[in-house]
Amino acid sequence: MESGAGEALFRPVRAGNAFEETVERLLQAIRLGVVGAGERLPAERELAERLGVSRVTLREAIRALADAGYVESRRGRYGGTFVNETLPEPPEEESLRLTVAELEDTLSLRHVLETGAAELAASRPLDAAGREHLTATLAEASAADLADYRRRDSRLHLAIAEVTGSGSLTSAVADVRMRVNRLLDRIPLLEPNLEHSNVQHDAIVRAILAGEAATARQAMAEHLEGTESLLRAFLA
Repeated sequence: MESGAGEALFRPVRAGNAFEETVERLLQAIRLGVVGAGERLPAERELAERLGVSRVTLREAIRALADAGYVESRRGRYGGTFVNETLPEPPEEESLRLTVAELEDTLSLRHVLETGAAELAASRPLDAAGREHLTATLAEASAADLADYRRRDSRLHLAIAEVTGSGSLTSAVADVRMRVNRLLDRIPLLEPNLEHSNVQHDAIVRAILAGEAATARQAMAEHLEGTESLLRAFLA
């Protein structure tokens, strides 16, 4: 491993989205050849320390990459986590359609719209119907299984836009969510990420219901950054 590149990639991640950014850093190291095909990742203890994450978070990230076909874990004296000789690739047709500029355009638009929606929703007084709408869609997203998660997740994000009272904003959020979902459909559903998203959803809704606009905006920004990390890792 080239030490300069390794140091650049295996630096401490931000605490807000530790799982997602750990996946991103590991994928970057694999895709850039910092850890080549058939090579072993640094030892778990060392890697967790360098990334500034718990070993539990690191194991979840490695398990997610193993499920997606990027690495395999071997036991025994010469065990560890090894990069697979053949790595998954997106379908050729799709990879040709998407450019980095298009990805960043979608993510930038979503960030502006959805952080603004969360802030605005928390800034206005909500009636009983609006509060019930948020809590109900939050509960449905939290209880959704993998097959139904994306739809329930989308519905919650739209509900946040809806309670702002702006039809134009809600339409814009719906449009960008369609674009984001087309990107999300091209990466694996990672259970630790979904669990983390549910925790973040709860924080966003609690801030909105409490009328804490700045907190709602920050919580939404942190939530979106986790998804952005995964999309850049798998698609960029």
